[in-house]
Amino acid sequence: MTLRYLGRTGVLVSPLTLGAMNFGAWANKDHDDAVRIIHRALDAGITVVDTADVYSQGENEQIVGKALAGRRDEVVLASKFHGQIGTDPNTRGNSRRWIIRAVEDSLRRLGTDHLDLYQVHRPDPDVPLEETLRALDDLVNAGKIRYYGTTTFEPHQLVEAQWVARANNLIAPVSEQPPYSILARGAERATLPLAEKYGLGVLPWSPLAGGWLSGRYRAGQDAPDSSRLHRQPHRHDPDLVANQRKRAAAEQLAELADSAGLSVVHLALAFVLQHPAVSSVIVGPRTLEHLESQLGAVEVRLDADILDRIDRIVAPGVTLSSADEGYLPPSLTDPATRRRTVQGVRS
Repeated sequence: MTLRYLGRTGVLVSPLTLGAMNFGAWANKDHDDAVRIIHRALDAGITVVDTADVYSQGENEQIVGKALAGRRDEVVLASKFHGQIGTDPNTRGNSRRWIIRAVEDSLRRLGTDHLDLYQVHRPDPDVPLEETLRALDDLVNAGKIRYYGTTTFEPHQLVEAQWVARANNLIAPVSEQPPYSILARGAERATLPLAEKYGLGVLPWSPLAGGWLSGRYRAGQDAPDSSRLHRQPHRHDPDLVANQRKRAAAEQLAELADSAGLSVVHLALAFVLQHPAVSSVIVGPRTLEHLESQLGAVEVRLDADILDRIDRIVAPGVTLSSADEGYLPPSLTDPATRRRTVQGVRS
């Protein structure tokens, strides 16, 4: 695989990142099979492995640690913090207290003394951003992590993080993980242009739109059974209008892929890979077959005609379902933030 730079860090990464989320209790429970898949990815030239403490409540990191035993130096190893671990209300979020503990827990499970990239898994409106960045700056200086980044941050939060770091003479985030696929193109509006402006590496997640672009959705055929329907009904319930729009687009994209002599998987991955802001695209195979179907995408180059036809199916900057945005701020989810409760000053 032809390597790319992770933003302006000087670190070279493969165009595909192995996302390990599907290993463990959430999906593939066979540890030995998961290890085989990870080894196959490394042997195929993938140099980045991405996990998180919340994936199967730490089990995922244990699997990755087992797979990387003896091969740790071959990979750029990334993990994340933020999600709830256990039941303690303080074992979550973006506070200094939790970050310092969370990184030690991740290092122990992964069997390593440092992470190459440590990522804030989601914004935390209850914690000042400066507190989070100071804790991460300390971890870089302590040698626990080499770099840090963000995941699914709003564009204004990406800018704020850069300016908070500059104003306080802190090491700044070097990367962002946005959701990005043909069916979820919202990152094109501001996130990807901002990443280019500030030199952030971009590692998009869900490039197959949670399985909608796996090639299983064909016109005139019944919808395939999916375990995701039970885990994420808001993204997969066929009765929801937004998901009906996704199905219609997926069927058109399948026809486009056929006409171009490509699989839908290769079409979808090549589309994301071709954006100039993208450093490496996260693929999350559950099986070895899934991984094999994805590897060849790095050799695909879509011409202008194909890209134009994609634009006519899903317009640039459009996300067909808000459920695919990955994060909605309190200003949208909490009605109280939109309703004035104090009357104006009486004159």
